[in-house]
Amino acid sequence: MKLPQQLRSIAVPVKKALRPLALPVMRLFQDKHRSELSYWKKVYEIDGGVFKNAHYERIMLAMAGEPDDTFLKGKVVADFGCGPRGSLVWAKSPSLRIGIDVLADRYADMFTENILSHGMIYLKSTEKVIPLPSNCIDVVFSLNAMDHVDFFPRMCREILRILKPGGSFIGDFNIGGNPTATEPQALNEKIVLENLLKYLDIKSYRLTRWGPIENLYGPFLEGDFSYEPGQAGLLWVRGLKVK
Repeated sequence: MKLPQQLRSIAVPVKKALRPLALPVMRLFQDKHRSELSYWKKVYEIDGGVFKNAHYERIMLAMAGEPDDTFLKGKVVADFGCGPRGSLVWAKSPSLRIGIDVLADRYADMFTENILSHGMIYLKSTEKVIPLPSNCIDVVFSLNAMDHVDFFPRMCREILRILKPGGSFIGDFNIGGNPTATEPQALNEKIVLENLLKYLDIKSYRLTRWGPIENLYGPFLEGDFSYEPGQAGLLWVRGLKVK
């Protein structure tokens, strides 16, 4: 349907005026996604064309505070911000494993054989919506992903929405860092609390400093929880969605 001439005379100049404002935002999205894809291409080459994913088991079990994956038996488990590396391959007990990522379709095109070998469903999220029904996931993991999103409050609401009442959120957050092209969120404890944790029954809350680049999660894995307020660090949380 065409707009009346009077409205068109208003709409066209407004559209032209808004375009310079919209273009930088579009470029930010494109640059972030381009940088993330470039990162995974480098990892793919370093891994020799077959993504290595064995390390996820130790890290995710440590995040959960569990000795093995039996706590996931028969459950629907998702990893938000999963990347293309097969982050849930280690978990053999779930009835269904879902990797959620804004670039899932690009991963499928670029790393097809790897993606098809992981035994996971890869689901493309948008920057605002996870296309899953409400109350459908038993356990949501998120490892080094929440500072990558463009709309942190919105994505927190989406994670809570898809999680079943009484379901578990097991998350890792970068705290106190500076925004970058791929990590636009500068998170702190207050932001995470106000947008996500206050809606959960917290079972575990651990904070520590960053480890060296070759062993980022070393302090957690070694039981070292030395942290000074305001310091750049890592937060590991496990909580249940309040019914």
